[in-house]
Amino acid sequence: MSAGDSRLPTGWSRVPEPPAKFLRLSHLRRLRECEQVAAVCFRVRGAGIEFLLVETRGGRWTFPKGGTEPGLTHAQAAALEAFEEAGVHGRMEENSFTRYLHHKRGPVRHSAASSGEKELTVNTHLCEVLRLDPPQESNRNRTWFSADQAKQRLREGRAPDYGAELARVVDRAVTRIQRLRGGIVMAADTLQRVQLTAIDTPRKTTSPTKNPGPAKPAP
Repeated sequence: MSAGDSRLPTGWSRVPEPPAKFLRLSHLRRLRECEQVAAVCFRVRGAGIEFLLVETRGGRWTFPKGGTEPGLTHAQAAALEAFEEAGVHGRMEENSFTRYLHHKRGPVRHSAASSGEKELTVNTHLCEVLRLDPPQESNRNRTWFSADQAKQRLREGRAPDYGAELARVVDRAVTRIQRLRGGIVMAADTLQRVQLTAIDTPRKTTSPTKNPGPAKPAP
């Protein structure tokens, strides 16, 4: 059979090639808009575990969280949020230990829904706090809470189902931390130290020398 002959040998059949799949940039952006990361920041004091929450501009308490960042893993993006919103330096767990759904109010692009809300999947990462610097973002009140206090604060001002979902994140974090400290999983192999340095950037408005929050200082 010559090189230019398209005929197949007897007994053979041509298998159609699957069509190539292409993703539009706009579609990738929509996927990013539906996903966020959160840093569940903690420290151990004696036999107790404390969690660092930040107060939103609306007066509700939450974990430091935000959108994913191009070129960063989810854990690195969560570390960046913890640094910017709470001034945290610490050790991050690369793998997310749980997820929760967050319904964000506001205009919903690329959707015919009129509810004014979009559903975001938030990937949560443990962060053991080693040091606190002043937050990079303005008007960020950060405070340490016990596990029970954190669950109570996370429920305040929210729908019961959503508040319960956030409280379950704390319960799962406690279980995970206890496993790490109990030796079931070695913390040194799981938590990676992250240290960030503040630089001047036009999208931040706070002075790096002023601490606006009454948070208890980490020793």
